[in-house]
Amino acid sequence: MSAILTAARDLAPVIAGRAADTEAQRRLPADLAAQIAAAGLFRMAVPRRLGGAEAPPADILTALEILGQADAATGWCVMIAGTTALAAAWLPDHHAEAIFADPAAITGGVFAPMGKAIVDGDDFIVSGRWAWASGSANCQWLIGGAVILDDGVMRTLPNGGPDHRMMFMPASSVELIDTWDTLGMRGTGSGDMAASNVRIPADRSVSFMTDAPRDPGPLYAFPPFGLLALGIAAVASGNALAALADFRALATAKKAAGSSRTLAERGTVQSDYARAEADLHAARALADVSVARAWAEAQSGALSLDTRARLRLAATHLTRTAAEVTRTAYDLAGGTAVYTSHPLQRRLRDAHVATQHMMIAPPTWELTGRVLLGLPTDATAL
Repeated sequence: MSAILTAARDLAPVIAGRAADTEAQRRLPADLAAQIAAAGLFRMAVPRRLGGAEAPPADILTALEILGQADAATGWCVMIAGTTALAAAWLPDHHAEAIFADPAAITGGVFAPMGKAIVDGDDFIVSGRWAWASGSANCQWLIGGAVILDDGVMRTLPNGGPDHRMMFMPASSVELIDTWDTLGMRGTGSGDMAASNVRIPADRSVSFMTDAPRDPGPLYAFPPFGLLALGIAAVASGNALAALADFRALATAKKAAGSSRTLAERGTVQSDYARAEADLHAARALADVSVARAWAEAQSGALSLDTRARLRLAATHLTRTAAEVTRTAYDLAGGTAVYTSHPLQRRLRDAHVATQHMMIAPPTWELTGRVLLGLPTDATAL
């Protein structure tokens, strides 16, 4: 077993034991974040030369699934920090070392280009406000996606879309705004962050669309947006696995009103539960096959458009199947699950917030469908 899987399994009981506290604080507790950092789980995708694990995607996704089983909100924070840290392989050495050499460093932020970056010589002047800055309270560095402005004119890509980059900013230069009062994933602390006229060197920014990674490892040939989408799916899958386990524990003891049989002994429950198990594991198997195919191509140096599309397809399918499986477990549990004291209540809420991330949102079906049907497709987001 790899070191990151061992670390995830070792920490899972601790994380599960803190889940209610994490939700109550509406953020990942600082001491728990420090434990996760010490275990190296925020650095799964950081290059080995910087002390990271540079782990294969299959191990990253399995570790995130383990953490999602313990607590989806904590798994989500690790997923965001870990995929942000992937950018270490794109940064020049002096910036990569300044940000990632400290093994306790945590990075986070928002990929979406909600800010603007004005070109000023060799620097960018960055301003903006970004939503969904998960886990940001524990970070030393935060990224904000920003469109590039040259003399007030937005720079564009060959496809006509805006050119945008991820700006690495020290957390001390970013304001965190507590907007995170939500249905689910409450423990992620995914409030807004804002920057005003923050000057950064232009080469302390990264674009996964136009830049080439500086590290040669196959992890950095693997589609970064595919890894992000699958990270979301892995956390959602872990949450659904835990929901099924929560229901099994309940079903062997609970009897419906006026019945002498437990829930587990009822034929309709057995049938619905079996279908839920099959649906989740089939969706997880599709993700495994898609990741294995992409990893093989990344190691050979060239990924096809079809492979990249199928990664995103598998991620969306797994995330949305996981939400439906969690809902099934909640429904089968009956009135017991409506109380906040029962974990299925939180599992249900977390599952349906996870589905709202743009990387696995419904437009993904259209994007991947175009590729699979052989239609001309702007593959920038793949």
